[in-house]
Amino acid sequence: MASSQGTSAAPSLPPTPSTGGPGPQSTLVVVDIVVLVVYFLLVLAVGLWSMWKTKRSTVDGYFLAGKSMSWWPVGTSLFASNVGSGHFIGLAGSGAAAGIGAVAYEWNGMLMVLLLGWLFLPIYIASGVTTMPEFLQRRFGGKRIQLFIAILYLFIYIFTKISVDMYAGAVFIQQALQWNIYVAVIVLLLITAVYTVAGGLAAVIYTDAAQTGIMLIGALSLMGFSFVEVGGWNGLLEGYASAIPSVRVPNTTCGLPRDDAFHLFRDPVTSDLPWPGIIIGMSIPSMWYWCSDQVIVQRSLAAKNLLHAKGGSLLAAYLKILPFFMMLLPGMISRILYPDEVACGDPDVCKKVCGNSVGCSDIAYAKLVMELLPSGLRGLMMAVMIAALMSSLTSIFNSSSTIFTLDLWRHLRPRASEWELMIVGRSFVLVLVVISVVWIPVVQASQGGQLFIYIQSISTYLQPPVSIVFLAGCFWRRTNEKGAFWGLVLGLLVGCVRMVLDFVYPVPLCFEEDTRPVVVKDVHYLYFSTMLSLFCMLVVVSVSLATEKPSPEQISRLTWFSRFDPVDEPKVDLEVRSTEEMSRVPEEMDMDREESIVVEQEQKEQVHNERKDSAASGGSQSRLTKALYWLCGMERQREATPHAPPPHRDTVSSLEEKPCLRNMVNANLLICLSVIVFIISYWA
Repeated sequence: MASSQGTSAAPSLPPTPSTGGPGPQSTLVVVDIVVLVVYFLLVLAVGLWSMWKTKRSTVDGYFLAGKSMSWWPVGTSLFASNVGSGHFIGLAGSGAAAGIGAVAYEWNGMLMVLLLGWLFLPIYIASGVTTMPEFLQRRFGGKRIQLFIAILYLFIYIFTKISVDMYAGAVFIQQALQWNIYVAVIVLLLITAVYTVAGGLAAVIYTDAAQTGIMLIGALSLMGFSFVEVGGWNGLLEGYASAIPSVRVPNTTCGLPRDDAFHLFRDPVTSDLPWPGIIIGMSIPSMWYWCSDQVIVQRSLAAKNLLHAKGGSLLAAYLKILPFFMMLLPGMISRILYPDEVACGDPDVCKKVCGNSVGCSDIAYAKLVMELLPSGLRGLMMAVMIAALMSSLTSIFNSSSTIFTLDLWRHLRPRASEWELMIVGRSFVLVLVVISVVWIPVVQASQGGQLFIYIQSISTYLQPPVSIVFLAGCFWRRTNEKGAFWGLVLGLLVGCVRMVLDFVYPVPLCFEEDTRPVVVKDVHYLYFSTMLSLFCMLVVVSVSLATEKPSPEQISRLTWFSRFDPVDEPKVDLEVRSTEEMSRVPEEMDMDREESIVVEQEQKEQVHNERKDSAASGGSQSRLTKALYWLCGMERQREATPHAPPPHRDTVSSLEEKPCLRNMVNANLLICLSVIVFIISYWA
């Protein structure tokens, strides 16, 4: 199984070395350590440079990088946010276990990220939103959908994305450096937290760009060494079919390579990835990830304008071709070179090799790195794994902080100042770091296939209802709050039921009889995703048609067909009230004036007292305080408007595009679509 996020299909996550057998025996030498140190210095330099260059003292500056990003850092950040350390481990393991089938998730993602740039982003930009829950609140009104989605997103981020990437990266580092897994995780989390807290989204995006370059150089180098070792493309085709372990369970399929290993579209009934499910069932969860997930959309919203956002989507789509070559194919080569370990077919042997009786395909990438590469390049590949881990974690930290601050905290404290929002946003990143460390024992206890099944269940069973709500809200004017809410609730309820059944009845091993209920055994999860999507759409349409129409305010600039509507200016009505209307409420207006004067006086007194206290606090303490404020990008904010309410963010976002550049971007879109059609057709 595989997730639409790009975390690929594999039987399990890599086990902890403490429970496993030998695994990769090579360790890093001095040259490798030097390469790692240079890598960390580069990342810190880029992080500091981005902190110096960008404005971090406002909500838009911290959470949306001031909407000043060009297309290339947006595109590289989209790619780096998607490709985590679990991506390297899982996609290579999937290639070793089952062939090229899991790359369908990567190439499906290429289509979805283009869908984001050309269909969804114009709506999001026109609406002027910062978060996806905020968009749903504006589109449907009320608060329950916004809060429901915000909590659901945080649950998905904290308990799936963070845990998988953190654990996979930490295990890789532990095998190479022989560190305690807690030490490895804490060191990495502290480094990522520093520039995430201090620099905001701008620092995350610029460091993502640097991390992407490092990932491409290292992973493509490993690919080159792998192909040379296996004897080129022909060696891969011939060797994979014969990569059978010497010890297997008799009269079973354990350890045997799949006959359809080099086919993308597989049997619709008996295969692990049926082709009808790939076309529809895979696309709906993938649409959630690429078109409505805060981690991805937030990077695109940080672009200077719509053209730069589209350019970022194009760059990310082209980069998504590469995981096939730099992760999946090396995983298949690892099986050829080390069949007894990577493709072990006997549970006892697998237990000795990697501590996991289900299978050891997930050690494929680590095995290649530690056994095949020379000194120096091993350090570079360690930097690649750390880059993948840090880029995905920082993206999740920043986006989780955005959702918590702007959707949950501002709901609890609607009059919170911008200073308070900045403090809360940065503090929540530190809370996530603590949760990540505390969560490690749970991740370790979930070895075998259970954690990965859990991750896939979250993707396949909980994401389609959210996708349908966004799809209907963006492209059907008649969708209202009741229809969206009940489609979301009932869809998630049905998805949770199937998810629980998957936990209760796990997939049997290759030598065991399949005694699962028919609804679990015979209904593939991709087919279930399709049926769940149709059910949610039916609920949304039926309830929406049976209840009242949405108000004009819930339509204007919030759907595809109304994105060019003129912007409402409600303040004008107050300014041009007739004399008769004004004469009806003189007492109320006098009371409002008195209240505003009292509030203004209180704020002035508070500011005066704080400045007085600050002046009396001593010079050395003042300098230390200023240094801390600068580190967090809040010094100017503190001095200028310490308790001013957040300025009303202009919701007018231009969708204008220069004709010449628009034609160039659209031509690239056609080229990219042609490339996608070609590679899918070639491998189908």
